Amino acid sequence: MKIIIRFIFLVSFVSYSQVGGEKVFSFLNIPTSARQAALGGETLTMFDDVNQPLWNPSTITRYMDNDIAVNYVNYLAGVNMGSVTYAHLINRRFGTLHAGIQYVDYGELIGADEDGQETGNFTARDLAFSVGYAYNIPWTNFFVGANVKVLSSKIENYTSQGLAMDVGILYYSDDLPYAFTAVLRNVGYQLSPFDEVRENLPLEIAVGASYKVEDVPLKWHVTINNLQRWDISVPNPSERQTDLNGNITNQDINFFNNALRHLVVGAEFFPDKGFNLRVGYNFRRAAELKLTETRTFAGITAGFGLKMGKFKLDYAYTKYHPADNTSTFTLHIDLSRRRL
Repeated sequence: MKIIIRFIFLVSFVSYSQVGGEKVFSFLNIPTSARQAALGGETLTMFDDVNQPLWNPSTITRYMDNDIAVNYVNYLAGVNMGSVTYAHLINRRFGTLHAGIQYVDYGELIGADEDGQETGNFTARDLAFSVGYAYNIPWTNFFVGANVKVLSSKIENYTSQGLAMDVGILYYSDDLPYAFTAVLRNVGYQLSPFDEVRENLPLEIAVGASYKVEDVPLKWHVTINNLQRWDISVPNPSERQTDLNGNITNQDINFFNNALRHLVVGAEFFPDKGFNLRVGYNFRRAAELKLTETRTFAGITAGFGLKMGKFKLDYAYTKYHPADNTSTFTLHIDLSRRRL
């Protein structure tokens, strides 16, 4: 029974990336912010977005004071995901605290025993609660921050809990058109495993940068991810070739193709206006979900943001496969309408 249940979730996470399912609490690496999703799924330098600290705690600043964001993702195979984030300025001396909740609801699934006989329906869910803080090193443009996360997963009658931490450093100034950051994400420990064997958390090391083009309403975002593991490539089954003797030859992935899979790029048009457009490209997703017989446009993301007074609505469309895609919605609310 346990094997059947866990296999279902391995398959669902593999649809997101090839190393999905190799780690426990893999949902931490799936974006729930529409802005994040529209820019390719892993942007680290959005220092004016209350959702960003879930991925990079060094972006927590006083400009997020009393901002709240509610996010919803209509994910693959009927899975529902979401998050809620909030930031509050304690005082000018101490700084700002950030809190967030992430959840995944897998809905009702069909259980089966080792012989394939159905045993009834069951439910499953993932949950994470985080608290973060960032500190501006005096007389510099450097910010350092950290998140502490409490993790919980449930699959039928099996449960697992864990603790994790994110650590980041950011170089940013209001007077500069560029920003740089480095983040160490999901450093932690599975306190209680589903079975007797503990699993590793989805540790990730990433660096990112952004650049606002002068005299043009355009801002670029670039992320290089999974630096803790150079070879992240897995051959795409659609690239497999079979000769007349039935011998199978898998896709040959060279140094350059593997290097590209670490890269995510995104662009925001009119980033400071009430209405802006966003596009992104995830090279790894594009390489692993493409089909040889048809154009899938996998890896492409797009979205927009619309600001109306103290409210802001973001939307993102993520292309995975001709069979399924995702939509992400975000509602930002400025509870104070005050900026320091």
